[in-house]
Amino acid sequence: MAQRLASFFMRQDARFIADCARCAGLCCVAPAFDKGEDFALDKPARQPCPNLDDDFRCEIHDVLAQRGFRGCIAFDCHGAGQRVVQDVFGGRNWRDNPAIASAMFDCFAVMRQLHEWLSLLQSAAALPLDAGQRQMLSALRERLGADRDWSVDDLLGFELAEPAQAVHDFLTSLQPLVGARDP
Repeated sequence: MAQRLASFFMRQDARFIADCARCAGLCCVAPAFDKGEDFALDKPARQPCPNLDDDFRCEIHDVLAQRGFRGCIAFDCHGAGQRVVQDVFGGRNWRDNPAIASAMFDCFAVMRQLHEWLSLLQSAAALPLDAGQRQMLSALRERLGADRDWSVDDLLGFELAEPAQAVHDFLTSLQPLVGARDP
């Protein structure tokens, strides 16, 4: 049941789809990679992947799987990268403005989690929710700042633990609705 629930909720709208052309390679810099089945090398957090070019593009994008980077194929920022670069940092990037790098990477981590949850909630909106469930969905979207103009300080001060539990509890409560739609 959990896997069916997860696959149903993975539907996304355009706001939660990564647009790498509007980002600054945040997913190739901010997180750490551990060499193994999904990554061909160890990469410390906050260090650019050696495959990231000067234009924030992956030099091996077309052959990621063959080169041992299946983790890159599976990764999805849910649109958080472009939102951080364009909206929060006004189009600036960590390479041209090293002083903002740390804050940008921290903001990306928070925004990515928010966008993942918002993407799941967007999918939940397609279910036959009752009035109480729709009200809870709306309250969660508001709490997660779906339409908020985020600042660096807002993101850096945002605590993820409490909303994580609330989103989990809400999505889990919808399992009967998802199961009813499965063949």
